[in-house]
Amino acid sequence: MVDIITNIVYDKATKLEVVVLRVVKLRIYPTREQELYLAKSFGSCRWLWNKFLAQHNETYKTTGKGLSRLDYQKQLPQLKKEFEWLSEPYSQCLQVVCLNLSQAFVNFFEGKSQPPNFKQKHGRQSITYPQNVKLEGDDLKLPKIGEIHAKVHRKLEGKLKTVTVSKNPDGKYFASLLYEDGKTGTKSSSEGKAIGIDLGLIDFAVTSEGSKFNNPKWMRKREKNLKRKQQSLAGKVKGSNSRNKARILVAKTHAKVSRCREDFLHKLSRKIVNDNQVIVLENLCVKGMVRNPNLSKAISQVGWGMFCTMLKYKAEQDGKVYLEIDRFFPSSKTCNHCLNRVDSLPLDIRSWVCDRCSTQHDRDINAAINIKNEGLRILSLGTSDTADGDFVSPKRGRKNSMVRQKSVKSEAHAVCESISPG
Repeated sequence: MVDIITNIVYDKATKLEVVVLRVVKLRIYPTREQELYLAKSFGSCRWLWNKFLAQHNETYKTTGKGLSRLDYQKQLPQLKKEFEWLSEPYSQCLQVVCLNLSQAFVNFFEGKSQPPNFKQKHGRQSITYPQNVKLEGDDLKLPKIGEIHAKVHRKLEGKLKTVTVSKNPDGKYFASLLYEDGKTGTKSSSEGKAIGIDLGLIDFAVTSEGSKFNNPKWMRKREKNLKRKQQSLAGKVKGSNSRNKARILVAKTHAKVSRCREDFLHKLSRKIVNDNQVIVLENLCVKGMVRNPNLSKAISQVGWGMFCTMLKYKAEQDGKVYLEIDRFFPSSKTCNHCLNRVDSLPLDIRSWVCDRCSTQHDRDINAAINIKNEGLRILSLGTSDTADGDFVSPKRGRKNSMVRQKSVKSEAHAVCESISPG
């Protein structure tokens, strides 16, 4: 299993590209002794994270100020004397725990993420090695562990920066290698074929060219099997060995669904990026959409967010343009020929006829075409304003804040007619 993600770092002063970092995820196969050592390392780092997190929360409640990375690291020598088992893992792994926890709070106070949570024993476990790691052939050499056999699918060239070893709930081990390959990122260009994509539940994706990709519904195919295993798990005694075996069976079923989803999304995103130069989608608020009790299960399983992430980094890696238009843009209710907009279009109506030009529209294809045209308009004008003329509330923090956007329907119509779609 190999996932490659491109991270392009820019110098803030010169705005020039400095370095390109890539991540490759490999399956590793530790021996029984190595599994035991990794389990101890996972447990030590998890315990340290939870201790520092509780300490940070208590300090913040008392003084109004939290703890810094340096405050965490100063406690490590004394903690190693009190708890000798903290000296068993590689020392740099404990240092990374301090770094990650301090960065998690920085991201939280900057509004980039939720506050850090306490780690659990039966969830995904991970430790990070920031240095002294080598990949030689099919063997990954880690400090204090030695060589671990890895399944390497491609040749990796470049300087290895960090390695994160993780264990999934189903018992499989992986290593995520962050390395610098010495290559500069490809400069993005909008010259070429453009495509608009409308994401949905009946059809996973509908393109502006009329192609429809069915929603495989991975979980629905395995619901009966999962239900049977979950019922077996519920009947086991907590803390028993049989319960742990039943838990692993449930985790394997979820892992199978996850792998099928990732395989489908990787193949579809690669096909779209290879065939097009400009890729336009809607900026969907998945977090808000899952609040719908009737659709929350289907939306959570379909993987829209993961698909958009894959499209974005693959497009950036190949020097192509990935663009998301505003989520309030009325792509489904607007005629792509005359830009006439209907007042209401319920979800059960899959096709409709324009009152002005009498054009027959497939709801999803029409939306995909409008998404593409709006993306081309934004690229040509260099603006993020949409053709929506209604009241919208882009900031969810204020319930009653309504922002009026300027209507530019006539301008969008003229621009879309002047731009060749590919």
